[in-house]
Amino acid sequence: MTKQRIGVIGLGYVGLPLAHAFSFKNNVVGYDVNQSRVEELKNGVDCTRELSVKDIQKALDNGLNFTSMVEDLSVCNVFIITVPTPVNNSNVPDLNPLKKASILVASYLKKKDVVIYESTVFPGATEEICVPLLEEGSGLTFNKDFFCGYSPERINPGDKERTLTNIMKVTSGSNHETAIFVDALYAEIIQAGTHLAPNIKVAEAAKVIENSQRDINIAFINELAIIFDKLGIKTKDVLDAAGTKWNFLNFQPGLVGGHCIGVDPFYLTYKAQQVGYKPEVILSGRKINDFMASYVANRIFKLLIKKYGALKNKSILILGMTFKENCPDIRNTKVVDVFNELIELGCNVDISDPIASKYEVKSAYQIDLKVDPNLSDYSLIFLAVPHKEYLNLKFPRDTIIFDLKSVLQNSTDSL
Repeated sequence: MTKQRIGVIGLGYVGLPLAHAFSFKNNVVGYDVNQSRVEELKNGVDCTRELSVKDIQKALDNGLNFTSMVEDLSVCNVFIITVPTPVNNSNVPDLNPLKKASILVASYLKKKDVVIYESTVFPGATEEICVPLLEEGSGLTFNKDFFCGYSPERINPGDKERTLTNIMKVTSGSNHETAIFVDALYAEIIQAGTHLAPNIKVAEAAKVIENSQRDINIAFINELAIIFDKLGIKTKDVLDAAGTKWNFLNFQPGLVGGHCIGVDPFYLTYKAQQVGYKPEVILSGRKINDFMASYVANRIFKLLIKKYGALKNKSILILGMTFKENCPDIRNTKVVDVFNELIELGCNVDISDPIASKYEVKSAYQIDLKVDPNLSDYSLIFLAVPHKEYLNLKFPRDTIIFDLKSVLQNSTDSL
């Protein structure tokens, strides 16, 4: 395949590994609006921990240009947009980052250029929302002068085994020729292979149901955890027994946050309601999973009261602030909901996390992370996120240990 001039817009968990992979066979410009992020990458530092210093240096040696200068995108003929697609406080899709990225790219769009979207959206968003912005900003005609593709990201933050090149990639294009081009482009870097979807809308739908399915399955297990708690039996024991059957799905209870599973279902339900259907199962799953932070906080509160009878001079330490283990990502973490609920219940609470940025936590949640806490100072320790740094800790014998994911041998309680 001819060497392309690729512009990757957004250098987060998705865009950075993508820019790195493409740099081995193409000329790549990695653009991010965050200038400090760009400077860090130029110095070989990746705060997301997706790439090592060696990885970044290799990409730089390949000619990858990290930049916050938008005009550097003018040399590109392929644009890959990897910006976040969150929801607002009412759980309505917030497409502003995607719209801004589309308007930005439109300024540099030329005839025969291809714009590929990786951001998670509802089916139809690329062609109904993004394409008109590209046409308006460029003065070009879609599928005549320029073309689009959609290849949904499947990055699993913190996973060092299932990385970008080891996960099969779904691809699509706005017409047959573009679809073949996009598929061939990704096939150069994806060792696991590609799957060419019939059209962009199918690829969009495939992505949004992947995380919706996980959300629903976890919601079912979370509901079971509540039921089993009231029955006085341990969820882990039940799941271990049920898991001996070959077709039992191995999901675990817990807090469901992050930028994907806790968000993507709302994109699908939003579109469903637009076309006149009110989804029941998906929204029910979301309701249960959002309730779990309150449920966990109340479990912790009851454990304290049961042992001590009062909260006076009692304090709680939460271990882990990120939305998942061994990953510094704090976006949409539900640990903060547990923290706030415990504060409302009158508890004294500290949070510690060895890999989360204390500056990001302070900025996003107005919480000061506790650095190197003395475990013996606390009446209850809540292992919320089982980072590898926590797994071999020696916990005080008389301290209550609430182990959310049942990873410890000597915990007092768990879901």
